[in-house]
Amino acid sequence: MAPQGELVEDFYGVYLLYSVNPKYQGHTYIGYTVDPNRRIKQHNRGTQAGGAYLTSKRGPWEMVLIIHGFPNDISGLRFEWAWQHPQKSRRLRGINGKKRNEKRFDFCLRVLATMLQTRPWSRLPLTIRWLKQEYKKDFPPGMEAPLHMPIAYGPVKAQKVLSSKNGEKSERNSEKGSCICMICEEEVQPEDIMRCLQNTCSMTAHVICLAGHMLKDDPPGTIIPLEGSCPTCSSNLLWGDLVRLKRGCYREIDGEDEEHWTEALSQESDS
Repeated sequence: MAPQGELVEDFYGVYLLYSVNPKYQGHTYIGYTVDPNRRIKQHNRGTQAGGAYLTSKRGPWEMVLIIHGFPNDISGLRFEWAWQHPQKSRRLRGINGKKRNEKRFDFCLRVLATMLQTRPWSRLPLTIRWLKQEYKKDFPPGMEAPLHMPIAYGPVKAQKVLSSKNGEKSERNSEKGSCICMICEEEVQPEDIMRCLQNTCSMTAHVICLAGHMLKDDPPGTIIPLEGSCPTCSSNLLWGDLVRLKRGCYREIDGEDEEHWTEALSQESDS
């Protein structure tokens, strides 16, 4: 895959490989990566270059599809495992196994379509990206992806979060000092702050306050919002994007403990 492509910060993706080796034509492989361009090279160079054992000597491989936008590596790895093992996932127990005349590639897409309609994945700000458009297929009728998940085309390049010259985070991401929540009008500390994604908007709010604002039109009992409007500029915001771009909000302790306000979202995933 060429290194050029759309730049995406904080990249966590789960991809689908397709073998173009005549001997293994149609074989597929599902994996997780933070750098798709590097990962496809590893697969095609074999285990000695970091590729997976199951893809070694069965290539060349094409990375044809990647799902990205996961808030962290744990979320992406859980999605990868469920996609690889749909009949072992408690979220996908009702899915039918591979049909007798069904191609492996089509089965992978059918499982993916089901996953994107299943919580917690259905509420994440995921992007469905066809890296190789010639392999593109529509999801089965009635199993289309949620409307908030865009379908993109072409290569993608992972990019680290931009930093200033002195190695600190950019001024926009810097959260030194407290400020005032624009919803409850009380002081909000740096570790509990949320900001609008629009560069021209100065909205700041408590995590809980903003979640409550975005949940006002959701059914009673909903804990984590999917999307909502900014209380200052009224732009539409995806909660998953706010979480993913807030540095440190998915802190891991021994791989299990997370910040209290994101715990419900992560616990809905398969372990």
